[in-house]
Amino acid sequence: MKHILDRPVWSALDTCHRAFAEGGSLARRYPASIVPFASTAADDAESLRAFGALVAPGESVIMAQADEVLLPAGLSVVSKADAVQMVAEAPLPAVSDARIQRLDENDAGEMLALASLTRPGPFSLKARSLGDFWGVKVEGRLVAMAGERMKQPGYTELSGVCSHPDFRGGGLGRLLSQFVSNQILARGELPYLHAYASNAAAIKLYESIGFRLRSTINVAVVQRPG
Repeated sequence: MKHILDRPVWSALDTCHRAFAEGGSLARRYPASIVPFASTAADDAESLRAFGALVAPGESVIMAQADEVLLPAGLSVVSKADAVQMVAEAPLPAVSDARIQRLDENDAGEMLALASLTRPGPFSLKARSLGDFWGVKVEGRLVAMAGERMKQPGYTELSGVCSHPDFRGGGLGRLLSQFVSNQILARGELPYLHAYASNAAAIKLYESIGFRLRSTINVAVVQRPG
């Protein structure tokens, strides 16, 4: 039996994030201005054709799923990578730090600049529309953040975890990961996340916090030639 997180993009757009969905009952995507994620409901020919219709000439989208990535004619893989999906199913240690503050629209420019510098994953000025973000500022400057992205019934994805290079090694990534995860747990949901399988340091960090491997995930950037 398939798990709701086996195709996290699809299950988010079919449930909690349906208001953001572009497409129909066979394939859906987030608006390009928010995040470049897209997915089919299944791998049958009709669903793949519907997926292909969502990608404009010259455009790239990202697929992430436990199943092998299959594509319709007209689309090609630009790059692919192995990833892991991790879930925290038990309570995490509580954290309390006066430096942590909720980020809002006034912080969007700094959030984008930090994400562009550290590259924690796809991020845009409208990423906050998917979920809440929290950060740590030093002398008024945003130096670390973490937040929420995809959501399914009972689950919310921890995402956007990053620290400015000048402040790495200070434990801010761990602090914010635990804080955001506890916010999710407090709502009665389970936090989950994705990390590249090659990123051993990140995986070790998340394991030390309390996350455990749920599944391997195939990530592919696919494009329609323009």
